[in-house]
Amino acid sequence: MREAHPVEQAVGMAYYVSDSDGVGGQLRREPAAFGVREIEAFDVEPIDAERGAYPHVVFRATLAGWDTNDFANVLSDQLGISRERVSWAGTKDKHARTTQLFSVAKVDPAGLEAIDLSDVEIDILGRSGRPILFGDLAGNAFEIEISDPDAPGNLDAVLGGLAAFAGSASGSGEDDSSTRIGVPNYFGQQRFGSQRPVTHEVGLAIACGDWKDAVLAYVGNQHEREREDTRESRAYVTETEDWQGALDRLPKRLGYERSMCHRLAENGAEEPEDFRAALETVPTNLQQLFVNAAQSYAFNRILSARLERGLPFDEPVAGDVVCFADNDAPDGLELPDTDRVQRVTAENVGTIRRHCERGRAFVTAPLLGTESELADGEPGEIERAVFDDLGISPTDFDLPGEFHSEGTRRAILLRTELSVEREPLTLSFALPKGSYATVVLREITKSDPADL
Repeated sequence: MREAHPVEQAVGMAYYVSDSDGVGGQLRREPAAFGVREIEAFDVEPIDAERGAYPHVVFRATLAGWDTNDFANVLSDQLGISRERVSWAGTKDKHARTTQLFSVAKVDPAGLEAIDLSDVEIDILGRSGRPILFGDLAGNAFEIEISDPDAPGNLDAVLGGLAAFAGSASGSGEDDSSTRIGVPNYFGQQRFGSQRPVTHEVGLAIACGDWKDAVLAYVGNQHEREREDTRESRAYVTETEDWQGALDRLPKRLGYERSMCHRLAENGAEEPEDFRAALETVPTNLQQLFVNAAQSYAFNRILSARLERGLPFDEPVAGDVVCFADNDAPDGLELPDTDRVQRVTAENVGTIRRHCERGRAFVTAPLLGTESELADGEPGEIERAVFDDLGISPTDFDLPGEFHSEGTRRAILLRTELSVEREPLTLSFALPKGSYATVVLREITKSDPADL
């Protein structure tokens, strides 16, 4: 196996599974070169439905160069409402052209129609009795151009390696223009912070009950990829823990860090609850992301350890836990249903292996939480070794408020049909919700993660 870039190794992605050199190049040269469209799975009522029963207005937004959180902030400001009334199904990167679903509670549709923002198109779809939530989509379809590839001729060798990793269920693609490929279903770099991968460190500190260390991991903890003024202000926080002084030094663009420091300057920063209160000044989805990132880091570590041991990803071994396919998934999209799981034993491994070969079942690994039950056998040994090394256990996720997590399981193999246009080099594929295009692209480009 080929070792991954050091920045990827720092978030648990230790290897590439394709041994060939990549094509190189860059992504996101401009937002239009990285297109993302949500594959929707959310039903709406007509816009003239009764407002009391259906208080949430649902709309589709096409955004170019907008971070999802930033768009929600600006949208709520223009509507004159709390940002907490804006909901969406999946967070997208600003360096892309994205089409995604949003809902807004108790708002006049005319106010949405009047929104005039640069590089934003809004299409009102109707009403709903509840807000759109994370996971209220089946997946995402991507069309991504790789700019200035250094060695485009390497593409076929890379795809050959990824087709082999996809295993027996891969076939040869739906037609001659596509290739069925597979990669480890890692959480991508952006899960942890593209420029400064620290969110998992915040989450691990929270899980260990160290609220102060969690704040310092987020507000301090400078990174070499950041601007000089940012690095200097973070270093000041780490060295002094002077929260009022930090407010004078932190750049205005670091709004979440400043909100934490402001709360600590107000409450005295003497008790653990003071630091928890500081963390709770950020939006609820970011609070959840901290813990999710810790779970994701451990998951990535488990996948890397499984690769090291040479265990298969496309089929189970005794001790594994598999989940079954979602029968309502759109055509052409492998969508695991992690609410339907089964343990693999020496007696049933043959039967479950055949289900995996046909794309009806998927090997999983845990996202640790209070309800987690670990695998048995060698897969269980891997899981326990990773969690022991990180000093975490299921009970550590019995946390207050938005930080609490029951945990779940996640498929370890990500497969897709990938189509290629050579001039310019453009890749088209679809992934199930929660999976990352960058974990496919990293195998193909072998580039510095900063270029992804």
